[in-house]
Amino acid sequence: MAIFTVLLSWLPQALLLVLCLFFVAFLGYCLYIKHLHLKYDHIPGPPRKSFLFGHSPIFLEVMKNDGVIHDKFHEWSETYGPVYRINILHYVIIGVTCPEATKEIMMSPKYPKDKFLYKRLFNIFGVRFLGNGLVTAQNHEQWYKQRRIMDPAFSSLYLRGLMGTFNERAEVLMDQLSEEAESNTVADMLSLFNCVALDIIAKVAFGVDLNLLKYSSPFPKAIETCLKGMIYYIRDATFEYFPQNWRFINEVREACRLLRTTGAQWINERKTAIQNGEVVPRDILTQIIKSAGQEESITKEDEEFMLDNFVTFFIAGQETTANTLAFCTMELGRHPDILEKVKKEVDDVIGMNREISYDDLGNLTYLSQVLKETLRIYPTAPGTSRDLPDDMVIDGIHIPGGVTCFLSSYSAGRMEKFFKDPLKFDPDRFHPDAPKPYYCYYPFALGPRSCLGINFAQMEAKVVMAKLIQRFDFTLVPGQSFNIRDTGTLRPMSGVPCTIRHRNIT
Repeated sequence: MAIFTVLLSWLPQALLLVLCLFFVAFLGYCLYIKHLHLKYDHIPGPPRKSFLFGHSPIFLEVMKNDGVIHDKFHEWSETYGPVYRINILHYVIIGVTCPEATKEIMMSPKYPKDKFLYKRLFNIFGVRFLGNGLVTAQNHEQWYKQRRIMDPAFSSLYLRGLMGTFNERAEVLMDQLSEEAESNTVADMLSLFNCVALDIIAKVAFGVDLNLLKYSSPFPKAIETCLKGMIYYIRDATFEYFPQNWRFINEVREACRLLRTTGAQWINERKTAIQNGEVVPRDILTQIIKSAGQEESITKEDEEFMLDNFVTFFIAGQETTANTLAFCTMELGRHPDILEKVKKEVDDVIGMNREISYDDLGNLTYLSQVLKETLRIYPTAPGTSRDLPDDMVIDGIHIPGGVTCFLSSYSAGRMEKFFKDPLKFDPDRFHPDAPKPYYCYYPFALGPRSCLGINFAQMEAKVVMAKLIQRFDFTLVPGQSFNIRDTGTLRPMSGVPCTIRHRNIT
């Protein structure tokens, strides 16, 4: 009883001490934020909404209204110039649309991927997501080792050998569209493109037949859930602390676990085949297994590392290509004159052939221009970021080192000073004789950390679009929105619903 009395007498003092320590720590944190404001406020930028939270309330408001945060970055680029400042708590982010700085930062390995964003991609709500895979690895040596191992799966010779699979899976989509045409039903083009893109990456990268156009699968929904969760996890630091969000957070965690569990199963099956001396393709899955090294015993971290790259390629190989195809279809539907030019080229190059060859792709030059213009206005991966470890000068403004630089391909591609009448869909901007954009067009990033799958994605998109245009006429359903949905990647908000008809080719 006496001990209990003594403890009670000490409790108010202990509580007071904790409160004092908390106040001192909070005051110190506020002083540190003030120090950062003084250090970087010579850089132009929008007014902060809050001393403590900086510009993050603006981001939350955009998300609440189902807007596109990259439109806000574009607005700030136009208002404050090629270098502008963003504050979020004690983080300082520098938005950059200056081509010379873009060249310097993206073409050099001395500017690593930024710690804030890519650490947030390591896991989502406590479940490992992209980990230290090829996209998220910050250490240059670690990244370079992975890239060197993965390169053979994306060599020109290997990609040529994938044309059969590209054709085969695209034909399944054509069969589905034929059914839509004959039944006179509306086709959700984004959903169909998601299925065919995921079918292709599963087959050519992992040797698995999903047949998503015939059979239901949890994977498309899981990918969408992970990406949506990723956005909230990155942009809203308080999201997981509100009980009304917990159900969704559990759905995100389960979606992450599904992808990683699936990856573990497919990796183990391939490893067993290799151990049994079976002939296996030199695809992404084989290269992922090689990336764990040649050690006799593979550690738990090695296993997780393989799963990091599985999830990276599984999502990236499907999401960006499907969205590009959907945006391309949307713009062709809005511009019948451009569609007619593409039809003529497809008819001249492919004719009535069902099989599109690798050489055919090289002759579809106008279709290439259309796809490039699509990615200019709708870069499905709308930007990238790097850490600036040292001081540098950008457009005459001194940038103290230790900040993150955000390079927005979305903003650059929509700026009048780089592209005349930027919101006009004009594939002739990318005519072979037209001037090349100078470091203001980079939908696949630039430099050593540029997208490894750029040629893969372009080949796949060309095959699917060429077959679609060869076989069908499509008309956009009236009244649909042409707005963008921001899910980390960018996708058409309405899903591009179309009516499909068989072409009358004479």
